[in-house]
Amino acid sequence: MKAITQTLSEIVSQAFEIAGYDPSLGTVTASDRLDLCQFQCNGAFAAAKLYHKAPFVVAQQVAEILQNDHVFSRVEVAKPGFLNLTLDDSYLLKQTNTIAQDPHLGIPQVEEPAMIVLDYGGPNIAKPLHIGHLRSAIIGESIKRILRAAGHTVTSDIHLGDWGLQIGLVITELQERYPNWRCFSPDFDPAADTVEPLETSMLNEVYPFASAKSKTDANYAKKAHQATYDLQNGRPGYIALWQEILRASVTDMKSNYEKLGVTFDLWYGESNADRYVPQLMEILGEKNLLIESEGALIVDVAEPEDKAPMPPVIVRKSDHSSIYATTDLATIIQREKDFHPDKIWYVVDNRQELHFIQVFRCAKKANLVPPQTEFAFLGFGTMNGADGKPYKTRDGGIMKLEDMIATVTAGAQEKLEASSFVDAADYEDIARKVGVAAIKFGDLINQRAKDYIFDLNKFFSFEGKTGTYLLYTITRINSILKKAGVALEQIAPITHVYTDSERDLLLKILMGGDVFQKALTEKAPNYLCENAYQLAISFSKFYHDNRIIDEPDPEKKQSWLALIALVRRVLCQHLDLLGIEPVEHM
Repeated sequence: MKAITQTLSEIVSQAFEIAGYDPSLGTVTASDRLDLCQFQCNGAFAAAKLYHKAPFVVAQQVAEILQNDHVFSRVEVAKPGFLNLTLDDSYLLKQTNTIAQDPHLGIPQVEEPAMIVLDYGGPNIAKPLHIGHLRSAIIGESIKRILRAAGHTVTSDIHLGDWGLQIGLVITELQERYPNWRCFSPDFDPAADTVEPLETSMLNEVYPFASAKSKTDANYAKKAHQATYDLQNGRPGYIALWQEILRASVTDMKSNYEKLGVTFDLWYGESNADRYVPQLMEILGEKNLLIESEGALIVDVAEPEDKAPMPPVIVRKSDHSSIYATTDLATIIQREKDFHPDKIWYVVDNRQELHFIQVFRCAKKANLVPPQTEFAFLGFGTMNGADGKPYKTRDGGIMKLEDMIATVTAGAQEKLEASSFVDAADYEDIARKVGVAAIKFGDLINQRAKDYIFDLNKFFSFEGKTGTYLLYTITRINSILKKAGVALEQIAPITHVYTDSERDLLLKILMGGDVFQKALTEKAPNYLCENAYQLAISFSKFYHDNRIIDEPDPEKKQSWLALIALVRRVLCQHLDLLGIEPVEHM
């Protein structure tokens, strides 16, 4: 179904045409002044310039035509030429009930679905997930859900860092500690020999130790670089050990991402793209794009219109090793081969923007993808502490993701201790959902590209723009419906509009399609967060103004129950698009 402003624009455009004006002037937008009207059209101002008439005269002519349309209860012209529109209640009800019956619950479907590869996550194996991995995961997950809800086909890829120096460091340190392991023997036989099983707790200790040691011990650092080289050139024992490191790391990552409600279709890494590096270098060479510079190979990606210097892309270092740009370009070849995507989008920290501009330009110059393929860098800001600096633990370290999940779960448990509605068997599950909702909504409510302050006390509040407040609103609706004996997913028609608060609630539901389109166009989940909050606020006012359960008029009561059941479905839809699980009670 179409967004309401699109439907109204078609109606008003027809009126402009009947009045003798260009129909494109009839664009309708939501009103900024709900005390005056619900929608408005400012096309009369552009018409005045085109047709040399006063905007008030143009608007008056269009208004006279629209006043005969059953869609509007009020069509007014405000000087100097604003066209103010208010929907008739019968039309408002009709459109809202159509949303209730719509399988997409009012979300407009794209006319030309695209195949999109969405790259988000990007953690390194052999390292613990930490708070710095949070934003990419939850923003990417929400954008994926938004795209799919609109009708696009999306393949999500975590793109693991699994082929770089950090693996060489871990191999080197394990070899120093356990020199007798068979995987370190030159005659290691993959068909006959086995690798010692690894625990993530060991890897989480080994990597930072090895990384620190390499910074003070040049010989150790040299060994780590050699181990990385040997791994990438297929040394059997190192390959077998790397596979065990990968298994242990991915198992742990999946556990933590699952708790966050984050999933990936592909668990590919840099290693998967490594086989395409020779093809990449061949293509770059054939197109005469490679330039030798101090022993390295680079590609010039500067363009005449650049206002600032644009560094070239280094695709092979002087020691003949590959770097991130090489891997990212090889990954593009792989994605084009496997999926032929229309778009490839990257959800990455803002600080990586220059890197991806270089990669995108190089990919286009080398024709790694068709000319129409769209690349997009969806950058995000930093999660900061109260001091305005990147968030740290009390002792100054970077909080591990599993510790954060445990912290927010414990915080939610404290909030739920006074509740008599939570059964002991459900206590931990509900606490986790409430905790995760708090941090995800607290993150996603912010504009994606901007930094924000991470404040758990604020996120857990039952008042204001918080995930906790939205979950609580849903549980209130659940309670009302259960007391009335109404199934939570019941779809029944809303028959009347009795109050202003009810009308406001209906209008909020009706505007959901427009809000979704804005979130889709700008790749910005914060619009859905804000809309969910405004819908919850409108419900609270409606609930406060009307005694639903005790309403003596059965028709009015049933209409109200149908309305709040729809509110619940729309709120749950919003939360699902944000990757947040609702709770039945709390």
